[in-house]
Amino acid sequence: MKKLIILFALAFGFAISGIAQEYNSAIGLRGGLSNGLTFKTFISQNTALEFLLDTRWHGINITALNEIHDQAFDTEGLNWYYGFGAHIGFWNGLDVSWADDNESYTVLGIDGILGLEYNFKDLPINISLDWKPAFNLIGNSEFWGDGGAFSIRYIF
Repeated sequence: MKKLIILFALAFGFAISGIAQEYNSAIGLRGGLSNGLTFKTFISQNTALEFLLDTRWHGINITALNEIHDQAFDTEGLNWYYGFGAHIGFWNGLDVSWADDNESYTVLGIDGILGLEYNFKDLPINISLDWKPAFNLIGNSEFWGDGGAFSIRYIF
């Protein structure tokens, strides 16, 4: 067991030491047709997990994404990324064009993401612009292609 813990610690240390993004984790705000919070953390040199908590249509949506990052246009600090994930959402039906009035909805679905992000060299700030289409598999089964947003994050 002790050897397994040491092996895990070494593997985790190597994964963090070579991060292409020049940061380990960042937290911030996400704004678009839905607004909320974003938290991104790298689990390997070019792979990050991003968690979103946003609001729209008098409800809340929670999303988890696995993203692959790479440098864009040979420009230091500029990276493009893509990935997939899943979401769960909870909405009431008030003032929502796709819902029946007064009916609550719980949805579960899959998401994609494609974006660009820039890490400022002398500031602990990261900005990104992305497109995040989603498809609800359970509850209101529809494709939503309007999930783009601008995010600003504090790097720590």
